[in-house]
Amino acid sequence: MAKTKNKRKKLKIKYRPVKLKGPKKYRIKNTKAKQKKYGAKYFAGFFLRVLYRTFLIIVTLLLLAVFGVYYTLNTVAHGPSETVRNALVLSAMQASATKWVPGLFLDAETVDKIVNSSMEKTVEEVDVITPDESGEAGPVYIPEDDNGEQEIPDISDGIEFHLDSAGTFRAYVMIIHDPSKVFVGVSSNDFKNAVRGQRIYDAAKKYGAIVAMNGGEFHDPGGEGLGGQPMGLTYSQGKCVWPAGSSKRTFIGIDNNNKLIVAESMTQDEADALGIRDAVSFQTGNVLIETKDGSTYCYYAPDNNGKAQRTAIGQRADGKFIFIVTDGRSASSLGADYDDIINMMLKYGAINAGMLDGGSSAMMYYANYITKYNVDENELDEYQKLGLVNKYKAFTRPRYLPTFFMVMP
Repeated sequence: MAKTKNKRKKLKIKYRPVKLKGPKKYRIKNTKAKQKKYGAKYFAGFFLRVLYRTFLIIVTLLLLAVFGVYYTLNTVAHGPSETVRNALVLSAMQASATKWVPGLFLDAETVDKIVNSSMEKTVEEVDVITPDESGEAGPVYIPEDDNGEQEIPDISDGIEFHLDSAGTFRAYVMIIHDPSKVFVGVSSNDFKNAVRGQRIYDAAKKYGAIVAMNGGEFHDPGGEGLGGQPMGLTYSQGKCVWPAGSSKRTFIGIDNNNKLIVAESMTQDEADALGIRDAVSFQTGNVLIETKDGSTYCYYAPDNNGKAQRTAIGQRADGKFIFIVTDGRSASSLGADYDDIINMMLKYGAINAGMLDGGSSAMMYYANYITKYNVDENELDEYQKLGLVNKYKAFTRPRYLPTFFMVMP
């Protein structure tokens, strides 16, 4: 049989050289047609690859951060230091937005035990000396002039403004000289149908108040901070604007003699008999200092060591009111615990005092403090430029609230 040969044809590929200036080099011709066909796809693909890889890096870092935080908190929750664990639990419980966090690491029974323990009080009788008598009132906020000299503070509006600090927190303290000018402002004249409160600077402008501070507890469905309705017995300028309800709450009120009344519970009949003109309520166990039968008692809570923003109101023996708001949730001011506020109140001479709503609700407004103290507005955040004195720390704009302690000019 004859053999056949398979002949393979060799394909000759001809390249057309393109002369370039300079040394002799060659390249494949890049025509406009090829740019149109491949260029857009290439650059689009390159952009998507960069975006995809960047996204993966960000997601990985976030997962590592979340895991790190979870691991750390879980270690603290089940670690050897119950003091640290309890402090973190109570700090989380101070804010409505983080009340659920302890439940991720601890069972409900343990969390309840920590909270109940924090409400146990140690009563101590004290002798209170007013700052006027002792000469110690804390550092007054007085900016230096161009020559570095301190100017005498202007208290023509009846307000002393103090910046103070102790341990882990920074406090803003106001001494209101005329107690008759302190009252409770409200966001609505019809709380029954109200769905949202007011922000503190808007409420202050509504009344023409020069000073305002957040007031009592309020309904907060879903933790949205709308503050439409107060909780507990509430009075405003001689009128009961919200009933006590069935639950007992700490009562903080002012009577017709401009005296601060603090009590662990109060009915409307009892309040009317006392001649209460303005009042708010806040949870239970929030009487800080009480004077009765000529003696002054402090109700310390040693186990309530959660750090948070705090708000409190007190009154001195000379009738002057004390407003205190503390910063929190920042490196420069972690926050104050329960007993910190008692001690700060004693420092400024309070003989009666009560804790008000804190956390993201803690706010102090002073209408003219920027001009009064010649504050550099470049150092203020957007809310301070609207009149807030403290540093507001939350994930949203300042909350809507139903009640405020205010001072008329």
